Amino acid sequence: MPESPSLTSAPDPVGVRSGDGPDSHDRVDGAGPAGPVVVDRETLRLALVVGGLVLAVLLGFGLGRLNPSAGSAGPAAGAVPAGGVDGGLHAHAPGTGAHAHDGASVTQGGGDGAAGLSITSAGFTLVPSTGELTAGRGGELRFQVRDEQRRPVTRFAVVHDKPMHVIVVRRDLSGYRHLHPTMAADGTWSVPLAPLDPGPWRMYADFTAVADDGRQVAVVLGADLTAPGAYRPRPLPAAAASDTVEGFTATYAGTPEVGRSAPLRFRVTGPGGAAAPLQRYLGAYGHLVALREGDLGYLHVHPEPVRDGDEVTFWLTAPGPGRYRMFLDFQVGGVVRTAEFTLTVA
Repeated sequence: MPESPSLTSAPDPVGVRSGDGPDSHDRVDGAGPAGPVVVDRETLRLALVVGGLVLAVLLGFGLGRLNPSAGSAGPAAGAVPAGGVDGGLHAHAPGTGAHAHDGASVTQGGGDGAAGLSITSAGFTLVPSTGELTAGRGGELRFQVRDEQRRPVTRFAVVHDKPMHVIVVRRDLSGYRHLHPTMAADGTWSVPLAPLDPGPWRMYADFTAVADDGRQVAVVLGADLTAPGAYRPRPLPAAAASDTVEGFTATYAGTPEVGRSAPLRFRVTGPGGAAAPLQRYLGAYGHLVALREGDLGYLHVHPEPVRDGDEVTFWLTAPGPGRYRMFLDFQVGGVVRTAEFTLTVA
């Protein structure tokens, strides 16, 4: 075994002396019942070398335990980083069409299953940059989605034909907008906003972020908006299973239950009573948003990809009893219309 330079260069320890002749040994004289103890010099040197190596190993292990992250760098695997100028939009394979968050881990904002109750969820934060809105005048809605490192997120999956769905609703549920903003290179989303009635409003950003490893996380974030002016809340209309808008009548059948996914089957008829020639909108024959009265909890409602005859089926899970307002977007002749319903869940 090679000798350690630190050992060979050190002076002889106190009590160690050299003997004469080629077969002489260094001794350590000590008193004891058996007389002087004689220690071979080479044995002592070997013991010092082995002891030094053992000490070095123990010190290295201890430092490793104190600093377990040593040697690792960069964000954790799966973090959603800022992407390129093209936004890194994730499209599905040809022929698969839009999906309802399939394969993505859906993160809800409420403990009972309602989403959109928080401005931060699953490591993402909604950062609106819109200035003060003016009631009765159009404007522009601007915002970013940022990750845990406060970096703008720019990689999103295309869900229901769009990478970002924005819902803007008045606090009393009397006003509703479904918008699809565009994203700039710095991760800022913007979209024109039609005139709003005075009062408190809430916006929801419904998106699926794509991580570096391809993992998808579906999130709904919410933030409050205000259009200054006299706010006169309107009472929620009574529960009804039909609504007529611009000559088209939408009706639904089905009874949602608390904590259980139940089908709601919608049918749209034209002015003459015949089934309306629905066109695909956002990858399906309709898009349904449900909001809970009171806290405005947002519900994920997923459509069936194909129609059952003239009906369009959505699956809804009510997180708790109460009243909900449902907004059904459907398209006929290239025009999107919205039917509104009040639903009471016992």
